[in-house]
Amino acid sequence: MGAGLGGSWADGSTRSAIEDFVGRVTARGPDFVEPADRVAVFDNDGTLWCEKPMPIQLDFTIRRLAEMAAADPELQQTQPWQAAHEHDLTWLGAAMVKHYHGDDADLKLLMGAITRAFDEVSVEDYDARVTAFFDGADHPTLGRPYRGCGYAPMVELLRYLEANEFTTYLASGGDRDFMRPIAGQLYGVPPERIIGSALGLTYRAEEGRTELLYKAAMDFFDDGPEKPVRIWSRIGRRPILSVGNSNGDLPMLAFSGLPDRPSLRVLILHDDADREFDYVAGAEQALEEARANNWTVVSMKNDWTSVFSPAVT
Repeated sequence: MGAGLGGSWADGSTRSAIEDFVGRVTARGPDFVEPADRVAVFDNDGTLWCEKPMPIQLDFTIRRLAEMAAADPELQQTQPWQAAHEHDLTWLGAAMVKHYHGDDADLKLLMGAITRAFDEVSVEDYDARVTAFFDGADHPTLGRPYRGCGYAPMVELLRYLEANEFTTYLASGGDRDFMRPIAGQLYGVPPERIIGSALGLTYRAEEGRTELLYKAAMDFFDDGPEKPVRIWSRIGRRPILSVGNSNGDLPMLAFSGLPDRPSLRVLILHDDADREFDYVAGAEQALEEARANNWTVVSMKNDWTSVFSPAVT
């Protein structure tokens, strides 16, 4: 095993737990795992980048919904276009918290609007829209560009794992194609290792031109029990290391590892109001499971010497 975790990780039991696990699975001995089976999966929102006061993709989507509402006054009286038109972050943020508590009524409204918002958009056009968004958008309260809202310690963890012959994947409830244009720059993770939610796609060939277009239907929503399904269908291996931050990550965390081989489950705890945010809403069950099963809980306040990576250009 090479050098340990980077300087954004404070010395202590959390850092030691991660380094000890990597040391055991990479050294010849009872816990050794062949490199091909060293699979690590990471949630994205709240795990690799900031998710408050709302997920970054939600800000991107709100801007599109607001455009639609401005062009159609009837939409201004219908959720979630109304919230986007009025810039009501409370309703939008609460929809995700309610989802993590098992109430998907508002999330279904939001998902329906998202599919409608990008119907008939080509994959290249969508990629360009996402790239333009990240080129110019800033976080609404932190005073930093979204390109600088990735967590430095998590990027260091990705590099540390890769240096020890792990293959790392993103397994997020966020849209796969929203993450792909930026994940390489922020995290060094290529598009083929991005697992996420996805709109349906349709192929069209006309007059010598071929296109892949999004359609007004979800292909799958990669959250909760869908995460292990998508991980297996994409990777064909069970992870031995997983990192999340919310109740929606519980099935992914539970799926990692088998009783007869080592595994590490890591939960990010947002408890740093000075440098980021302090909240447990939507993570209560995950924290209970972590404590009951002796999973590794990362305190942003105590375990990270710095929070954010520099903004990428």
